[in-house]
Amino acid sequence: MGALFDLSFSKFVTPTIARIVYIVGGLLIALTYLGFVIMAFDENAGLGLFVMLIGGPIAALFYLCILRVGLESLMAMILTAQNTAELVKLSGGNAPGGQQFQAAAPNGPPSGGYPPPYGQAPPAAPAPTPPAPGYPPQA
Repeated sequence: MGALFDLSFSKFVTPTIARIVYIVGGLLIALTYLGFVIMAFDENAGLGLFVMLIGGPIAALFYLCILRVGLESLMAMILTAQNTAELVKLSGGNAPGGQQFQAAAPNGPPSGGYPPPYGQAPPAAPAPTPPAPGYPPQA
């Protein structure tokens, strides 16, 4: 839990609390399902049976999947950031929170320039210039 109070944000807190969030979210989904079953039975028995046996489990499973996918997406982004920081360290730069990062100089455009935008024809080559009078010299 030390990462929770890290004001430099050099450590991620999400990997340590993702399990807790998933368990609490699952419990909240289960309690909501139970509440809807009780309210449905209070309305009438047929609706109660439908919510208890068909509609409720499908909805609960759907929301549990949404919670899981959201947490996995967040974890994937965090792991990508951690791996990127490790690659920067291995390549001689500084990780996030360090003083500086020296990247390689960017390469310029290729000698012919950039390609034309999609859907446009490349520019026509310039017409060759005629030789100057008296060129090439006559021997």
